[in-house]
Amino acid sequence: MAGRFEGRRAIVTGGVSGIGAGIAARLAREGARLSLWDADAAGLARACEGGSHTLRLDVTDAEAVQRAADATASALGGIDILIASAGITGPNATAWDYAVADWDRVIAVNLNGLYYCCRAVIPHMLRGGYGRIVNIASIAGKEGNPNAAAYSASKAGVIGLTKSLGKELATSGVLVNCVAPAAVETPLFSQMTAAQIDYMKSRIPMGRFGLVEEVAALVCWLASGECSFSTGAVFDVSGGRATY
Repeated sequence: MAGRFEGRRAIVTGGVSGIGAGIAARLAREGARLSLWDADAAGLARACEGGSHTLRLDVTDAEAVQRAADATASALGGIDILIASAGITGPNATAWDYAVADWDRVIAVNLNGLYYCCRAVIPHMLRGGYGRIVNIASIAGKEGNPNAAAYSASKAGVIGLTKSLGKELATSGVLVNCVAPAAVETPLFSQMTAAQIDYMKSRIPMGRFGLVEEVAALVCWLASGECSFSTGAVFDVSGGRATY
């Protein structure tokens, strides 16, 4: 797919590790100019050495996100693609034992932060008459994982937001979709208990975790001009776990 994103300007949030980094690497290989938004200063420094535009950012700060979008549009000459990948898992606990502060933090990053990013970049895309937004949801947002109520609720919110945005923007040239991976081996596993990881694997009919490269392949199609008649949709990468 060399050159598929030639001339396109892409933002990847959470773009220096895990799924975000894998997506960013493929976009770059296929010709996109990148802006990586992340809270990881060391990771951003490494990415900057590779030639990417970078911004250290807390996505829970709506005003900072707006400034980041405006600065990125100025630096790259516009915004064509947003991959909203920044997220956290939060702790594993039953809903009634879940600390309110932990709940608020997961919702703030995974749902509110993603909304702030979409809200900030869409006007830039509308001015250009073209855009592709791909939000990273989760199979947990469809099925609800036990002992992960905040994460599941936040990702269900991402799915609902994606559907609303897809309808609002359907005739604008800006398409909005999301992907719902089952468990993919990333650094986020370090935030989970062994029991939670074993549970997630047991739910996947293929009997293995997904690969970052598999998610990136689907995301990059959704982020490309080849995706032209899908919007407000949810695409699974679940090894057979969800078939609806």
